[in-house]
Amino acid sequence: MTTSELKNERRAIFLGICAVLLWSTVATIFKLGLKQMSAEQLLLLGSSASWLVFFLNSVLRRAFFIRRSDWHRVLLLGLINPCAYYLILFEAYDRLPAHIAQPINYTWAITLSLLAVPLLKQKISFTALMGMVISYSGVILLIATAPKESNAIESCGILLALISTIFWAYYWIVNASFEGDPSALMFWSFTVALPVLCVVCVAREGWPELTLLNLSLGAAVGLVEMGVTFLLWQSAIRKTRNVGNISRLIFLSPFLSMIFISIFVGESISIWAIPSLLVIVLGLVIHQKSTSRYSV
Repeated sequence: MTTSELKNERRAIFLGICAVLLWSTVATIFKLGLKQMSAEQLLLLGSSASWLVFFLNSVLRRAFFIRRSDWHRVLLLGLINPCAYYLILFEAYDRLPAHIAQPINYTWAITLSLLAVPLLKQKISFTALMGMVISYSGVILLIATAPKESNAIESCGILLALISTIFWAYYWIVNASFEGDPSALMFWSFTVALPVLCVVCVAREGWPELTLLNLSLGAAVGLVEMGVTFLLWQSAIRKTRNVGNISRLIFLSPFLSMIFISIFVGESISIWAIPSLLVIVLGLVIHQKSTSRYSV
């Protein structure tokens, strides 16, 4: 490896770690935001902040061009992310403790493999199947051992969290066939989504109050979950020669997230939470090794 390649690899790892640290805070930010606003209101403010990030990035990179044949895909992806996916995910977070909702959401990679069977005609290997069983065993253990005082665990919330993984997995299946600039895709997807979110917000809860706290929480959602962190992760993927090494960094996020949730949200977390997460992540690692087609 040349000096230049070594520098790029170090930068990629640094950017990947920064992205993981930021993503580790999102469960905390979601819960704090949902204490102040409805899911629709928080998503509208967050998506507005993300749209601004992608707009500025597209201006700097001059990345606005989308082929005419790709516009139907842009429309579909915009309706999935941020509209459907985050509305469902926020509703799940509103009904569940953050330390339960977040690990369930991380199993989207398993859902991706399951969807790839009917949509992409792929087969599931025995190793991948074992990884799925192990991960979902960890989810069951986490739910079963959650402290009763940590908030009631609604079955509806669990169902919504699982449904959100279907939307996110389908998003990446559709996204994988897009050959244009990812920045342009994100900008136009959020441009499509914002009017839809405005209508949903007005129809259900009304406009969010534009207080300093609400704007700060919305900006945090937009910048950390959807905007800046996405760009950091994409930059890390572009610079590295080994995508697998970078993508494995994401497995640190659930453990860091658990710490932030405990400190800033104040949820009661069982001593079984860390062993449960270890089981979930072990299953995901086993699963990832047998299905390396997609990355987080």
